Amino acid sequence: MLLAAQLLWRQAGDTSEEGPVLDYGIIDYQMISNRHRTLGIQAGRVKNPFGFYNQTRDIAFTRPSILLPQSIYFDRTRSLGLAGDGVSAYLEERLPTGTLYVQTSFGEAQIDEDVQETLLLPKSSGDLDSGTSALGQIRYEHDGGKFIAAVSTGRAQAHFNSNEDTPGNGEFQFQPTVFSLQYNDEFWSLTGEYAIRKVSLTGFTDPRNHETTGESWYLQYTRRFHDDWQWLIRYDYLANNRDDQDGSDYEASGAGQAHTQYAKDITLGLQWSLHPQVLLAAEYHSVDGTGWLPYQSNTSQEERDRYWNMLLLQMSLRF
Repeated sequence: MLLAAQLLWRQAGDTSEEGPVLDYGIIDYQMISNRHRTLGIQAGRVKNPFGFYNQTRDIAFTRPSILLPQSIYFDRTRSLGLAGDGVSAYLEERLPTGTLYVQTSFGEAQIDEDVQETLLLPKSSGDLDSGTSALGQIRYEHDGGKFIAAVSTGRAQAHFNSNEDTPGNGEFQFQPTVFSLQYNDEFWSLTGEYAIRKVSLTGFTDPRNHETTGESWYLQYTRRFHDDWQWLIRYDYLANNRDDQDGSDYEASGAGQAHTQYAKDITLGLQWSLHPQVLLAAEYHSVDGTGWLPYQSNTSQEERDRYWNMLLLQMSLRF
């Protein structure tokens, strides 16, 4: 039996919660644990099994970069992707050639104000209440992790309770599927993830009802050198609608600027493990498009430049 919990206090512009929040909190019971397999169940606030990095996304020492690929690991709707309240079952099967991991979770999705604002549902018009969610992941690690493959999929629902005739009551549904591949050599790693995201708003009384399928992917190369150094190059791509990848139809409809519907990010990064407990990192992003910028901190489309850059610096400590 394992009890574990973590409080998180995060300051990130207008996307932050006020004060500390429960990041996760679980009771973990292992029914089987031997050299062949581990079988267990978790209950509480459980991190979602999603892609390679979601369950450890707030631990700097487990990430290849300061900022994870935003096409897959959204910060603008962080609450929805991070964790859910419910139960999760997991199996780790140790095979002669590798290890197979299976995890499923069921419960209630976390739907905070970040999701409501991204969907352009004003807080003054009503509340977006979380509904049921289900996620699952199958991951296989071959030859001690030299080759890793995973498939993650899920569905999250929410209901908007309107206190006005417009936009009225409605339903939100999000269905992502992520395919993940990684090859690890002694001195370098090659990682790629591809996602299909189905998003729908239905039942409203105004034209905001829609069903779209978004597309995301990234390809990342990391190189380790001098024992404690690592550099990275990554191309990260996002399209909110795979049938309108350049946003031209969106702009022609009068809904907004085309570049708000996609993002193409070229990232260069450097990490130095100064000490087993100290990690220093620097990172540069050159971005075309504003498709993954948080709406909370960038409410005016006209003030978002199509081409923009970021320079990030980070010092991480663990003890």
